[in-house]
Amino acid sequence: MGSFSIWHWLIVLVIVLLIFGTKKLRNIGGDLGGAVKNFKQSMKEGEETAEAETESQPEETPKPKRITRASGNVIDAEVTAKVKNKPRKKKTT
Repeated sequence: MGSFSIWHWLIVLVIVLLIFGTKKLRNIGGDLGGAVKNFKQSMKEGEETAEAETESQPEETPKPKRITRASGNVIDAEVTAKVKNKPRKKKTT
């Protein structure tokens, strides 16, 4: 009872053919095959595009730009500690 025999599957196949007909099943199979083919083609194109992008990128990372003021002075700073703001008191009305 745990597995189906070949006769069970043949009966199911005959019922499906009677319900849907061979033309609809053929169309469904063709549509499914076309979808799989387009998916594979898109994956291949995506891999080629990714490879082309990695090859075109330079190996060195660009140096950060320095920000200057209008007067020409260089602004250079480093964060040494993070200070939390004191919680604000709620106003009572």
